[in-house]
Amino acid sequence: MAITAAGAGSNLDVNGIVSQLMAAERTPLALLQKRESDYQAKLSAYGTLKGALSAFQTAMQGLADPAKYNAVSASAADSSLLTATGNSNGKAVPGSYSVEVQQLAQQQKIRSEGFASTSSTVGSGTLTIQYGTYDNVLNTFTLNNAKPAQTITIEPSSNTLSGVRDAINAANAGVSATIVNDGAGNKLVLTAKDPGAASSLKITVSDDDGGNLDTTGLSALAFDPTVGGGSGKNLIQVQAAQDAKLRIDGIDIVKSSNTITDAIEGVTLSLLKTNAGSPTTLNVSPDTAAAKTAVEAFVKSYNSINQTLSNLSAYNPGAKKGAILQGDSAAFSIQRGIRSALTAMMGDSRGFTSLSQIGVTLQKDGSLAVDSAKLQASMDTGFEQIGRLFTIGGTSTDSLISYEGATDKTVAGNYAVTVTQLATRGSLSGSQAAGLTITAGINDQLNFNVDGVAASITLADGIYASADALAAEVQSKLNGLSGLTTEGISVSVSPSAGVLSIVSSRYGSASSVILTGGNGAGNLLGASPVGATGIDVAGSINGVSATGSGQMLTAAGGGSAEGLRVAIHGGALGTRGTIEFSRGYAERLSKVAEEFLATEGVIATRVEGLNASIKDLDRRQEDFSRRLETVEARYRAQFSALDAMLGSLTQTSQFLQQQLASLPTLNEK
Repeated sequence: MAITAAGAGSNLDVNGIVSQLMAAERTPLALLQKRESDYQAKLSAYGTLKGALSAFQTAMQGLADPAKYNAVSASAADSSLLTATGNSNGKAVPGSYSVEVQQLAQQQKIRSEGFASTSSTVGSGTLTIQYGTYDNVLNTFTLNNAKPAQTITIEPSSNTLSGVRDAINAANAGVSATIVNDGAGNKLVLTAKDPGAASSLKITVSDDDGGNLDTTGLSALAFDPTVGGGSGKNLIQVQAAQDAKLRIDGIDIVKSSNTITDAIEGVTLSLLKTNAGSPTTLNVSPDTAAAKTAVEAFVKSYNSINQTLSNLSAYNPGAKKGAILQGDSAAFSIQRGIRSALTAMMGDSRGFTSLSQIGVTLQKDGSLAVDSAKLQASMDTGFEQIGRLFTIGGTSTDSLISYEGATDKTVAGNYAVTVTQLATRGSLSGSQAAGLTITAGINDQLNFNVDGVAASITLADGIYASADALAAEVQSKLNGLSGLTTEGISVSVSPSAGVLSIVSSRYGSASSVILTGGNGAGNLLGASPVGATGIDVAGSINGVSATGSGQMLTAAGGGSAEGLRVAIHGGALGTRGTIEFSRGYAERLSKVAEEFLATEGVIATRVEGLNASIKDLDRRQEDFSRRLETVEARYRAQFSALDAMLGSLTQTSQFLQQQLASLPTLNEK
């Protein structure tokens, strides 16, 4: 670089000279800054790619849901009578059905007598709510084994009408409470949450005033439909519980709810009103539109990530310039991974195994295109196979074996299942017939340990009509304990020749029922009840011994079936057919995206490397800047000295010139 000075001596342009010298010195710094700018641009590009991959993964996760492809549509000719929706389990059979709704289900409602105000005192104690069926002909109440008893405590501080209402609602015990003012008083109205005859209410009271059946205190809310008014039946029925009754294709059906999921397989009916004598037609058909939308969404999502990758890594011949990630190994790895998953064979041997078979083809530019006619044709001929091409799942040749899950290591394939031991549940059986007379404080207390959780109950006193009734009481009270429900534990209690057996609902070695005490133990189960701990299922998958836990068999590691989980629900010992496990494109691509986005994935690694490089460049720039400051100071000092020296020489020169000019004058003298 040429260096120029404004003049000589004191007129030397020191600043200009130093500025030009420093510009030359800063050249390496500019190169470092440009390199950092390039790295920052790549970081931004990776941010864009990461966002696009995340969106792609989310889309693939949604499209891996079998419900997207197995939907059926169902509609009634008269939608004012009922509505219908197809379930996503793929079990609905297309066809038409004649439906006649003869009676709608409804909840029971019962009310109290009137209270002067909402702040009137009711009483305190506990309310025990049980559910069952009341037979007004036989005047019996049979407990509903599926609905455990619920106990609500009314504290003295909440003993008003409104306090009782709030306590009942807060307990979420399957009953809602409201106060209705009819002009003459305030009445507490209790409504069962569930409709159906088997959800009728029975309310027993443990009143703090000591009278559990009278109409004074909290016992004013007692309701046993089998006894007389004023002696435990102190609420008044406003509306009886009843089941829904309908006829489908001439078959009479009774259900406890107006929402019916198990009358027509794969179809949910919602009854709205009756049409006795005037059946309507229900049509069920595959929802190909929904499946087609899902396939098109898959293609759109793929094309979006493909376009993003292309924009970030392609070369532009016109501009003769490559995109920011052109030649980048990580971007290439992502592009190759996605396309590899896309071109692999998926599905299973019973259906489609490639996208091209359903009209989805790969174009020259790497994008996908849909041949709508071919897609529709594939749905018309193999609708139930479409889902297996996109989702993960398994099917069993044995109806008592079900696919329950797999891991990332499970390879698609057909795996043989052999069962050498069935799972059992823990149980406890009495050694003699149970006594049917229960007396409060004498033989009403029972203590158990169920599946490792302590459980204590108090049976309602009285003379039970049968061992079935007593079994129902024990089951209702045990299953109503919060300690068990919190852990998902429940039991079933049944009699055989008057002897009660209590069986845990859990299978496997963690299942047990142990009697630990209580004054009613001997009366209920005799002196020597027999207990049995549950055992786990045992067997093999793909010829390799599998791990059993409860009814679940899990394939061992190391083989292609690793992580495959199947549930053995019963059946014989020995070879039990096969599980066909398949992975679909959406599920596979979701996993591929997940791997790229992982903390240790290729993007994170690349970003980490770039950030490290940028940090190193920042450090080098700071070091270089400090050196430049030193160089500039040196230059400035040197040229300032030069300027001073030139100024001194100029003054000497001027002095000498003046002296020489005066010499002729001296000679004349």
